[in-house]
Amino acid sequence: MAKKLVIKVTAGADAPERCSQAFTVAAVAAASGVEVSLWLTGESSWFALPGRAAEFELPHAAPLPDLLDSVLAAGRITLCTQCAARRDITEKDVLEGVRIAGAQVFVQEAVADEAQALVY
Repeated sequence: MAKKLVIKVTAGADAPERCSQAFTVAAVAAASGVEVSLWLTGESSWFALPGRAAEFELPHAAPLPDLLDSVLAAGRITLCTQCAARRDITEKDVLEGVRIAGAQVFVQEAVADEAQALVY
């Protein structure tokens, strides 16, 4: 099994099942002791902002704020630099513990030894 799981989620409220799947896999992996790096890109970028995850609803799915908190507690969450800029999101806007970084950092994490990358 990979020692690090790098997950890029591109979906938000526009594709709720795909979004929820990414957050669920990230939270379960983190709870299982896997090193997790969750990347918020595209429409999932909004979940880097306080309160936005609470607006997300999907029947029969774990609450997104709980999944987000689980990943923040045991892993790392990164907001894509370009995605943040397109939405006028800055470092002062995001949840505590969320960093903003670009493609170079994503690629570095994704191709690291013993890393597995997933894109939702």
